[in-house]
Amino acid sequence: MSDSAPTPATTPSQIEQDGLRYLAITWGDGVRQRFEVRALRLACGCAECVDEWSGAGRLDPEQVPEDVHPLQIEGVGRYAIQISWSDGHSSGIYPFRRLRDIGDGTE
Repeated sequence: MSDSAPTPATTPSQIEQDGLRYLAITWGDGVRQRFEVRALRLACGCAECVDEWSGAGRLDPEQVPEDVHPLQIEGVGRYAIQISWSDGHSSGIYPFRRLRDIGDGTE
């Protein structure tokens, strides 16, 4: 199987807002992870937030409001989500494999 092929561990069965500050993803293997939404915004890997050549961060955390939150979440193919944020940012794509790796705990 290809390393990039979807697996139950990297295929969400449910994505939902969990209170005001968290996004929760339940994966196909039954694991549920929560993501603090501001931390997720700060983890954006798009070219606007991370230098494409050096990998250095361009996003100033001081410029991201403490109360930033998702306005809309859309699927990107079968491999990622794209989040439109309340601070106007919407170009970041969050691949499911990366989300599974950065989840801040399981339930």
